[in-house]
Amino acid sequence: MIDDHPLRYALVNELHARPFPSLDLPCHAVYFAVKQPVDAHNRDRSEDLAHLLSLLDRNGAAHPPEGATHHAARIGRHDLKWESHTEFVTYSAFGKGVGDRAFNPAEAEVFPAEWAARAPGRRVAAILIRVEPLPDDLETVKTRLEEWFVPESLACSWVLDEAAIIAGDFQIDPAGFMRFAIFPRPGTGARRIGRIVQRLCEIETYRAMSMLGLGRARELNGRLNALDPKLSELVATMSDKGRDAEDTLHELLAISAELEAQAVRHAFRFGATGAYEALVTQRVQVLRETRFNGRQTFAEFMTRRYDPAMRTVKSAERRLEQMAERAERAGELLQTRVDVERSGQNQKLLESMDRRADLALRLQHTVEGLSVVAISYYAVSLGSYFLQPLADAMGWKKSLLTAALVPPMLLGVWLMIRRIRQKMH
Repeated sequence: MIDDHPLRYALVNELHARPFPSLDLPCHAVYFAVKQPVDAHNRDRSEDLAHLLSLLDRNGAAHPPEGATHHAARIGRHDLKWESHTEFVTYSAFGKGVGDRAFNPAEAEVFPAEWAARAPGRRVAAILIRVEPLPDDLETVKTRLEEWFVPESLACSWVLDEAAIIAGDFQIDPAGFMRFAIFPRPGTGARRIGRIVQRLCEIETYRAMSMLGLGRARELNGRLNALDPKLSELVATMSDKGRDAEDTLHELLAISAELEAQAVRHAFRFGATGAYEALVTQRVQVLRETRFNGRQTFAEFMTRRYDPAMRTVKSAERRLEQMAERAERAGELLQTRVDVERSGQNQKLLESMDRRADLALRLQHTVEGLSVVAISYYAVSLGSYFLQPLADAMGWKKSLLTAALVPPMLLGVWLMIRRIRQKMH
């Protein structure tokens, strides 16, 4: 037999790690997601696991294996499902039956308030879901929807080939929960009901996570609004020869550095927003909606209320990229101008050096001429002292001897200095 890759079984098991719940009619679900406010993807996951264990110990339920990212257990009258994701942790509790009061906050007491208050993070999503059989008279459904939800924002549709009606207004009630109602047709399978419940929870969670980028986008737009005029002014003054190019370049580099810092700061959040948006769109599509009673569908609700927020995030991200590119191009042009100016300065410096070298050469020639005269003077003096006895014997005067020595001494010294200069060159 061929040896298996060490990750083969782990990767296959990952496909089956998060099965949909199996729910019988009628039933209800309580769901919430917790995220740490800052740097959630690098959080200490042991804190999440410790929080889960404290809930399990309250109910005498079994612990998950070490390093688990999902766990299912029975707590009281509810089935618990816990999942650890990249940035957040989710808790789902599924119970049989529904109360006389729709969306009763007491249903959430499956998660004790003082236990929830110790969660390592902040709540980003909280949902109550009521699942009851579809009545024969659809007017009953219309009446209940009018009583339970805000009509202006109500989204309602048939899903999964009219296997069930789903409804929700995406409003947060006074208890802090978002409400959804599901009316499956009699005979709808328990796993299909569980899939619908799971999809609604995922839609709301991923919607909330993706819209975290909206706050970042608004903050970023405010900063870009302050930087844009400065960048435009610098670009406009690049051709002004009266302004020092290096000073302009330093100011431009400061703007470029801030733009790069903003890009680094927001890159993860904007990338995550795009990923969560894709998940929201995909989860809505798999519901296979058809219109019920002329109401807007979940897809239409997202198009009108959710997509503009995502376009704002994408616009801010694109604007940041464009400004960074503008600053980079301006920096390149300004650097070219600085290089040209420096080349001109270097050229002038070389011309000045050439002039100084020419003056130095002339001065050198002058000094050489003076040196010939000075050396010849001393040579003539020495020669006259040396030849004075001979001149006295021959009856020459000293002045005649000195005059006779001047020409050969000058010629000899000049030839000597010329030979030395030729050897040096």
